[in-house]
Amino acid sequence: MTRARRELWTFAWVPPFAQGNVKDLRVRWALYEAGADYTVRTLPHNAAREDAYRALQPFGQVPAYRDGTVTLFETGAILLHLARVEPGLAAASPQEEASVAAWTLAALNSIEPRIDNVVMPRLFEPEASWLDDFDTLAQRLAGQRLDDLSTYLEGREWLTDTFSVADIVMATVLRSIDDRPLLAERPVLTGYLGRCLARPTFQKALDAQLATIAENEPA
Repeated sequence: MTRARRELWTFAWVPPFAQGNVKDLRVRWALYEAGADYTVRTLPHNAAREDAYRALQPFGQVPAYRDGTVTLFETGAILLHLARVEPGLAAASPQEEASVAAWTLAALNSIEPRIDNVVMPRLFEPEASWLDDFDTLAQRLAGQRLDDLSTYLEGREWLTDTFSVADIVMATVLRSIDDRPLLAERPVLTGYLGRCLARPTFQKALDAQLATIAENEPA
């Protein structure tokens, strides 16, 4: 039986600072790992805030995803769904499936918020009077979580037995600080990130996202 078409919604265009970092990258990467075809549905300026799209994604963010089985929002939920239904992403055992879910949630809940506290304020509030003190705290708290992650990954190639959607999320989180001492000072993590980003499927996903943006660049 032919599988229903996979559809992925993302922004048609984003400013340069966000190009290559929009979170549909994670879903594209997973689909390339699975060898799965998909169709991109682009959202013109402000369309993500309209009721038609909010029926798919209540917060007006990207991505949203639909196939013949489900309609989903939130990258973690989408990736865990793909890990269940795409043979190329399937876990080898119930324990591995559970571990993939745990590490996907850990990347999103334990690591990403700490990293966002380091990255986002300087991006959106570079002149704020409170920034230096906040940044000192944010760097310390993020460093604690990264130390824990580094300890876990010591001697391991991937977060679980094989490369999984959990590694896709974790790699994209760490990639947001790949030019900062916070990551460079932890060689276990730089090595892990390098292994993830060296996968041809990452480059295919990145190229695909950038091509979508280039095709829709405003005149």
